[in-house]
Amino acid sequence: MHTIEPYFAWRNLYIASEDYRSPFFEREYSEFEFTNRIYNFLIHPQWDDFGSQNLFIKILYADYNKGAAIIEMIGEWNDCIDNDIMTLKLDVIEDLMQEGIDKFILIGENVLNFHSSDDCYYEEWFDELEDGWIVLTNFHDHVLDEFTAAGLDNYLIYGGDIDTIDWRTYTPSQLIKLIDKKVQARFDIPLLD
Repeated sequence: MHTIEPYFAWRNLYIASEDYRSPFFEREYSEFEFTNRIYNFLIHPQWDDFGSQNLFIKILYADYNKGAAIIEMIGEWNDCIDNDIMTLKLDVIEDLMQEGIDKFILIGENVLNFHSSDDCYYEEWFDELEDGWIVLTNFHDHVLDEFTAAGLDNYLIYGGDIDTIDWRTYTPSQLIKLIDKKVQARFDIPLLD
């Protein structure tokens, strides 16, 4: 797992540690010291620790004008034991929302599994978005099945062609526009400019 890096091709457009509005502003990274783990497996030091034991993220892009952020994830999403959604919501999402972000794209091809608890933080996050949305893309089917079994499809958008977007072939702006178009088509929400 230590060889799986967060996607780096957009670093010329955005770096969370250099963005004063980011919850990871001024965070320093090592290319040589591997300190974070998912269970007993070391992970690449470029992933951001937000307080979860086994789930790490990377804000790949934030567009404050469009109110959108793209976040890549790795590890085990465990609400049952670690309440990862609470930690994510309180320590990352709320900071972004205070800066005007209300559209979230979560990329989960490296999320190994999901363990649910209650849906309170998902409902709260969803309710606070007004015209925004939370989209999951590229999560494994078994992980999406767990989200659905927990009733989280009431708050999170996934399924259909959203699940298999070849997101690396787009610029961040193109990806945001593409997903916004798909969300609008599903729910008759106004398109971003």
